[in-house]
Amino acid sequence: MIRYHNAKVLTMTKGIETEYCEVWTDGDKIVYIGQPTAQELQAVRFDSDYDLKGNILMPSFKNAHTHSAMTFLRSYADDMPLQDWLFKQVFPMEAKLNGERVYWLTKLAIMEYLSSGCTAAFDMYFELDSYVKACTESGFRSVLCGAVSGGKENAKVLEERYLKYNGLHPLISFMLGFHAEYTAEKELMEAIGRLAEKYKAPVAMHNSETAKEVRECVEKYGLTPTALFDSMGIFSYGGAGFHCVHMSDEDIEIFKKRSVYAVHCPGSNVKLASGIAPVVKMMNRGINVALGTDGPASNNCLDMFREMFLMTGLQKILLGDASACPAEKVIEAATVGGARAMGLEDCDVLAVGKQADMVVIDINRPNMQPLNNIGKNIVFSGSKENVKMTVCAGRVLYKDGEFRIGESPEVVYARANDIITEMKSE
Repeated sequence: MIRYHNAKVLTMTKGIETEYCEVWTDGDKIVYIGQPTAQELQAVRFDSDYDLKGNILMPSFKNAHTHSAMTFLRSYADDMPLQDWLFKQVFPMEAKLNGERVYWLTKLAIMEYLSSGCTAAFDMYFELDSYVKACTESGFRSVLCGAVSGGKENAKVLEERYLKYNGLHPLISFMLGFHAEYTAEKELMEAIGRLAEKYKAPVAMHNSETAKEVRECVEKYGLTPTALFDSMGIFSYGGAGFHCVHMSDEDIEIFKKRSVYAVHCPGSNVKLASGIAPVVKMMNRGINVALGTDGPASNNCLDMFREMFLMTGLQKILLGDASACPAEKVIEAATVGGARAMGLEDCDVLAVGKQADMVVIDINRPNMQPLNNIGKNIVFSGSKENVKMTVCAGRVLYKDGEFRIGESPEVVYARANDIITEMKSE
């Protein structure tokens, strides 16, 4: 059993209200939250004891949309519009990837996640065995999102992966999904709708990221991507749309009716000039919102602190209202919303019986003082430098700048640089 004490605990069960108490974990679960008596403490033998020195203990961040292994394209194809970036730079380089390369590139991403307080990624990519190996060896949690595209024959591939990866490991699960409308043939999307019905399962995909994407979908099918997916039964059991920048009122109503999560990726949307998603409008209409970074080729960092600031800042600009999208809504999207969008219902808040996925935020730093409002400090002035400890499934994977993932940073950095050098010469 592990004891975390002398902490301001933000459970996210009562908004952003903190309580001075302690948390005990046993294995991968939280077993106690409160202020124990001396007698209760004497009755327990702890394997480890962490004095958090008054810092914040809260649910870890959940990155609800990313492509982790794209670390190899960080700062490789920047300052380009989305379609040129994707088809002229990203896809040709991705064709050179293999399992070993994905393994090391994922390890690099996991290090960045952990150092910014993130313990789970909703990842859409390929070479899944290698990706899963990197995650499980590191102790990192991930939900694999189906990334199929092309013709209807790939529906079988998606189903095989769904059956293979769900239940494979406690840290790994798989959600039905496909890349996007513009990379999937109609017959594939229809087949995925049938899979959703067969397994009573949610489906996730890139959705309405650019105005061009929406316009061309309407020209081709007479429907927006959201309406098209709904007409095919893809959203019958919920799911998630990544980006959701160009959403009509009808699209928003479909999301509400089908309980589909809108996964907001403000950093990527800004960098690729895709636009500003109508997050406040969606939240006001009862849409559940989660937060993601997108991949490190389009962001370029995997930093949930930056996403939180951009989420609130861009909504204030969009609406001309400095009160729009308050800090408590942003933290909720980055923690609770992300977990639930990924189907990780036992990782959303700190509560007895939940998974011990937690982060310690150092408030004894200049940027976090004075403590007028801890929640607003986290969103408006917090950064990765404030992450002292990251705990996933009860294991401390990052503490005070040191990683506990089975590899030294130097080895991971060297392999990542070797890989991109090799790929450029091929």
